[in-house]
Amino acid sequence: MKILITGTAGFIGFHLVEKLAKQDDIEIVGIDNINDYYDVNLKYARLKTSGIDKEKIACGSLVESSIHNNYSFLKLDLADYQSLQDLFKTQKFDIVINLAAQAGVRYSIENPHSYVQSNIVGFTNILECCRYNNIKHLIYASSSSVYGMNNDVPFSENDNVDYPVSFYAATKKSNELMAHTYSHIFHLPTTGLRFFTVYGPWGRPDMAPMLFAKAISEGKAIKVFNHGDMQRDFTFIDDIIAGVAGLIDKLPDEKSEHPFYQIFNIGNSSPVKLMDFISTLENAIGEKAILDMQPIPPGDVTITYADTTKLEKCINYKPNTTIEEGVSSFIEWYNSFY
Repeated sequence: MKILITGTAGFIGFHLVEKLAKQDDIEIVGIDNINDYYDVNLKYARLKTSGIDKEKIACGSLVESSIHNNYSFLKLDLADYQSLQDLFKTQKFDIVINLAAQAGVRYSIENPHSYVQSNIVGFTNILECCRYNNIKHLIYASSSSVYGMNNDVPFSENDNVDYPVSFYAATKKSNELMAHTYSHIFHLPTTGLRFFTVYGPWGRPDMAPMLFAKAISEGKAIKVFNHGDMQRDFTFIDDIIAGVAGLIDKLPDEKSEHPFYQIFNIGNSSPVKLMDFISTLENAIGEKAILDMQPIPPGDVTITYADTTKLEKCINYKPNTTIEEGVSSFIEWYNSFY
């Protein structure tokens, strides 16, 4: 089975490669545009850990991993439709897992155009390439942010998601609508994954766990939004990856209400109060945090909470890493890397 994974220099994409590359019956091609939304050195470090040499990436052709004999990488932007087409035609993928996207809720308020290029134009190009190249299953990252200010918890896949409160969330909701259209018209099997606050080793430096860990370690203040009155369904990266991997061969039910199309939540189903999360970080680091209480910023939500009943029924799996276990693993990596 040949799989294209987009965003393999990113947090989730990197971890998915590391898991799937252990299976001899899978051949992986990874792509990423390695943009500078955050420190590219972290992205190159992830690639290096997967056996992809930074110096070879610049050649513009597929780079074979020196660690995994079933993984190769190409620097490519999803907005480059012609190059993406060429890749699909020459590689003849069976499965596509699209994890590449412009991330970040707050950044989308100031830089909407980058989200349109990556999350709308790029995803359209993925859909078109899947349509014309007989892809058996397209799996793509959505986000818990599509639920907006939903007050009915836990969030179910059947809840109304027509009112996103950030432009990032709007692009993710758009991806779900676009995928449904291609599933309906072209019978392209698509599976959308609504991830809930992913954290862990090699995480993004713009997210709270990394920002907080850095500030606490350096004795600097951390911004605590909504004066700490927030809850997040923090989900450890290994649990996310197990969910994604388990769904690769679980195609949508063609006899369902929406044939060829399905959506799943992947979350820990155990919201953590922000102040409790900070306390867990303090214990793992061995330092007290300096708190800078702030109002809730535009586009943010007060709670995320996943109902994973549908995921459990489909693949008999439920994320279960405790916040203490996950934070301990994250801080161990953080201290060794930084």
